[in-house]
Amino acid sequence: MELFFQQLTNGLAVGGIYALIALGYTMVYGVMKLINFAHGDLFTIGAFLGLTLLTAMGLTDTLGPVLGILVLALMVMGLVAIIGVILERVAYKPLRKADRLAAVVSALGASIFFQNAVMLIYGARFRVYPHDILPKVAVNILGLEIPLIRIIILSTSLLLMAGLYFFVQKTKTGTAIRAAAIDQGAAKLMGINVNGVISIVFLIGPALGGAAGVMVGMYYGQVNFTMGWMYGLKAFIAAILGGIGNIPGAMLGGLLLGVIEAMGAAYLSIAWKDAIAFVVLILILIVRPTGLLGERVAEKV
Repeated sequence: MELFFQQLTNGLAVGGIYALIALGYTMVYGVMKLINFAHGDLFTIGAFLGLTLLTAMGLTDTLGPVLGILVLALMVMGLVAIIGVILERVAYKPLRKADRLAAVVSALGASIFFQNAVMLIYGARFRVYPHDILPKVAVNILGLEIPLIRIIILSTSLLLMAGLYFFVQKTKTGTAIRAAAIDQGAAKLMGINVNGVISIVFLIGPALGGAAGVMVGMYYGQVNFTMGWMYGLKAFIAAILGGIGNIPGAMLGGLLLGVIEAMGAAYLSIAWKDAIAFVVLILILIVRPTGLLGERVAEKV
């Protein structure tokens, strides 16, 4: 039973990371009906920027582990958000009125560009995060020893997801995002700056992906320039699992996928961990193509 609960917490932590990346996919799709295939590489950039800032500035040494990690995450989120906006302006904005295939090809080209840029800057080898960022301690919860880093990642992921949900549902800007997702033409007639909404979406999505990149580096201790492909693909599966274009669906899909993978690795074989994600994708497409919570589609009357 202890193995089950350990894998459950592990799966929730990894699932929180998947969910943060999946939110970037689902927000862009919800507003632009576009799959941003370069999003996984923005996540990779966040992981490497986190490593660079951590080693170059020594934030955890000067500010302490908790405050240092918080400042690090905010800095990475801001930098990756800026890169995301530049990506939208350069690769997607000129193609908004073009055929949808052109935007997909542009997204794939941006992905290849980012991946090779990271490889040229940092090299093709795995890069290792410092091992002494946080003390290697475990927290006893109802007799279960859970690593501190796992608790921090899960709680931070949930906090970011809750903050995003509140922002989209309760703020004026969030209302504008939801309106643009329903009908961009009608939103423009209502005085909403759709270009500004798209920029905000490309700020928030990459920022969450950058935070997820830092979490992966801290959790696994190493990063690689190709990591964005697999994490991006699993996050995309998580978005489909929950319902593409549906923000709560992306959160639920990410958490579920992480738990399913963790349980499969524990009770089947760790060699099947990556394959399980694709099995889940096939099953959900057969049984419920719109995802568990359904694709967020507006009804026009």
